[in-house]
Amino acid sequence: MNENNYPKLHNAMWPGVVGKGPGSEPIIAFDTMLEKTAAAEVDGVKFDGVDLALFEHLDINMSDDDIKRLADKVGGYDLKIGSLVAPIWGGPAMGSKEERAQFVEMVRKSCHIGQKLSEIGIRPSGVVRIDSASSPTAWDADPVGNSKLIVQTFQEACDVAAEYGEKLAAEGEICWGGMHSWKTMLETLEAVDRPNMGFQADMAHTLLYTMGYNREQDRILPENFDWSDRKTLNDALKTLTKALRPWTIDFHVAQNDGTVFGSGSHDKTGRHCQALDPNGKLDVAHDAGYWLRDENGQLTKAFKHICWDGCMFPNEVMMRPQTWNDILATMIKVRQLHGWYEA
Repeated sequence: MNENNYPKLHNAMWPGVVGKGPGSEPIIAFDTMLEKTAAAEVDGVKFDGVDLALFEHLDINMSDDDIKRLADKVGGYDLKIGSLVAPIWGGPAMGSKEERAQFVEMVRKSCHIGQKLSEIGIRPSGVVRIDSASSPTAWDADPVGNSKLIVQTFQEACDVAAEYGEKLAAEGEICWGGMHSWKTMLETLEAVDRPNMGFQADMAHTLLYTMGYNREQDRILPENFDWSDRKTLNDALKTLTKALRPWTIDFHVAQNDGTVFGSGSHDKTGRHCQALDPNGKLDVAHDAGYWLRDENGQLTKAFKHICWDGCMFPNEVMMRPQTWNDILATMIKVRQLHGWYEA
């Protein structure tokens, strides 16, 4: 039997940026992140590609020649490019008319880059990732009115993305208003109602959905949950994924210790743990299956690559080769359990 070669295994570049900078540790250079990714190897298996953030490391206003140079650089490490993070935080999706127009314009620029990378041939799969760029506290001031604005902005962004043949994935994370619980996220997706709008599931963030952080009434797990009660956790993950899996078009493998964390200017959100953190609450390879398989255990094959997301690790941890080998080994286990082979 052939070894599974799908989904492809990607590493995220934004952990070199998120939570770094003024008030925190220095940003880790893009080239360094590429080098660490390309150097990782477990039993002859290496990362297949990288997902990119179009901020700090990269200029959203890059020219087509710059896009070609980016493709050449990443390709020089024998890596592909997958999903792109649009830098939409300068224009909240529930902000003023001008701010919402800025949001849509950032999506347009991101989609242009994505389209060009796909045409070059270095980007065989992937989406453009967005969020509401708004806090749950601000959203709470007027849930109905603010949700209406977010939906309208997302619809406009989807219509622009469609012109470039791109799909948008909303990142399910407790720090984004209108997306801060599994129920508000589902309501937002259903209201947007565009064929190129989907969900990005990050295992670290979606675990917090089950715990009701930032929206207590939507918790699935009981208060003071005993993490040794694996059956109750499994049932909670089944409830969560039944609702959001049909929307999921981008997937992040991650570990979480059930607490929240923020560093630098980043709002408190799910704590990404190292792959082998003993405090991690997830059985990563097993629990990824709730997203990668339907209720009947059949593979959805809804996306061609999966990405590791380990934001806000200390720089010293990120400079260790073993960190990336441990991550890669975890990704390989996910693919062994829930992958497939394509000739």
